[in-house]
Amino acid sequence: MVSTSPPQPKEAPYSEKSGENHRVREAKWWYSTFHTVTAMIGAGVLSLPYAMAYLGWGPGTLVMVFSWCITLNTMRQLIQLHECVPGVRFDRYYDLGRHAFGQRLGKWIVLPQQLIVQVGCNVVYLVTGGKCLKKFMEIACTNCTPIKQSYWIAIFGSIHFFLSQMPDINSISGVSLAAAIMSLSYSTIAWVGSLSRGRAPDVSYEYKKTSDVDSMFRVFNALGQITTAFAGHAVILEIQSTIPSAPEKPSSIAMWRGAVWAYFVNAICYFPVALVGYWAFGQDVADNVLVALEKPAWLIAAANLMVFVHVIGSYQIYAMPFFEVVEKTLVARFKVTHGLGLRLFVRSTYVAFTTFVAVTFPFFGDLLGLFGGFGFSSTTYILPCILWLKIKKPQRFSLSWTFNWGCILFGVFILFTSTIAGVRNVVVDSSTYDFYS
Repeated sequence: MVSTSPPQPKEAPYSEKSGENHRVREAKWWYSTFHTVTAMIGAGVLSLPYAMAYLGWGPGTLVMVFSWCITLNTMRQLIQLHECVPGVRFDRYYDLGRHAFGQRLGKWIVLPQQLIVQVGCNVVYLVTGGKCLKKFMEIACTNCTPIKQSYWIAIFGSIHFFLSQMPDINSISGVSLAAAIMSLSYSTIAWVGSLSRGRAPDVSYEYKKTSDVDSMFRVFNALGQITTAFAGHAVILEIQSTIPSAPEKPSSIAMWRGAVWAYFVNAICYFPVALVGYWAFGQDVADNVLVALEKPAWLIAAANLMVFVHVIGSYQIYAMPFFEVVEKTLVARFKVTHGLGLRLFVRSTYVAFTTFVAVTFPFFGDLLGLFGGFGFSSTTYILPCILWLKIKKPQRFSLSWTFNWGCILFGVFILFTSTIAGVRNVVVDSSTYDFYS
C-alpha cells in the first residue's frame, strides 16, 4: 500500500531532543506575550493615522478590523502547526515549510520571504530609532548644535553592535519586556496627546490626494502600512520554540494564551492611535504621528525616547533568528567553529549592512508600505494558510478551506499592489531627497 501521508522530517535539528541545535525551553506563557508584542508593535503603529488619511474613516477602520481578525487566526494556525507531528517541533518557519513541501523546495519557498521581513523590519527600525532619538534631543536640548539625521541613525545602529552579541532570543528577554512596556506607553501618549491637543484648525477628512495616479499608489501604500502593523508571524515559531512542551500540555496552549494577550495589547495600542490621530489631524497628519505633536514638550520627548527603547528590542527580536540561520549554515557548509569569532563577524557585518541601508534610504512611510506589501503579506496572510491547507488538508469548500483561500487571495492582492506602490513612492521621494542629509 502506498502511503499518502505528508513526508516526515528527516533532519535531527527538528527534534525536541536534538543535540545539535538544543534549545533552552524554559519560557513561560507571558514571555511569548511580550516577545510577540515587541515583534508586532513598533514603527507601524505611528503610521496608522497616515494610512487612514488615504483610506478614510470607513474603509480604513474596516481594513484594520479585518486585518486584526485575520492575522490573529493565521497566527493561531502557525501555533497549532508547530507540533503537528507527534514528538517533533518545527522551531523555525522554514522547518515547517520543509515538512510541507519537501526539504529543498520548502526552504526556498519560506526562507526568502522570512528574510525579507526580518531584514526589512530591521532597516525600518533603524530609521525609526534614529528619527526618534533626533526628535528627543531637539526637544530636550534646544540650544544644541543640530546633527544630521544620518548620524542619529548611525548612532542607533552602533548600539546593536553590542546587543547583537547576546547568544539567543532567550538572552534578550529583559530587553524585550522593556520594549513591550514602552510600546504600550508611547502608543498611549500618542493618542492621549492627540486627544488633548484637539482637532487641528480647518481639519479635513476628505481623502488625501494629489493627482489621480499618485493617489492610487498612495492608497496601495497605505494598505501595505496596515499589513505591516498586524504582523510578527515571521518569528512566531522561533518564539514558541522557547516554551516547554509535553504530551499532556503541548506548547501551543501556553503560546496561544500569550498570543491572545499580545493581540489584546495590540488592539489597545493600534485602534486608539489610528482613530484619534486621524480625528485630530485629518488628511494633514504626518507619517509619524508623534512628529505632529509639539506640546507638552517633555511628554513628546519622553514618547520619542520610549519609541527609541522599543525599537531596540524589536530589532533584536527580528535579528536573532537571522543570526541563527546564517551561523548554522556557515558551520554546516564551511566547518567553521561556532563561537565568539563567528558570532562577532556575522552579527557585526549584518548590523553594518542594515545601518548603511537605513542611512541611505530613510523613507519612513514608504519603507513600511514596501516591506509590508512584499514581505509581511506573504508570511502573515499567504504562507500560514498555504501551510495549513497542505498539512491539515481541510475538506474542499468547508469553512476552513474557504477562509484560507480567501486570505491567500487577499494576501496576493496586498503583495502586488503595495509592493508596486512602495517601490514607486520610494523612487518619487528619493528624487527630492538630499541623501545623507
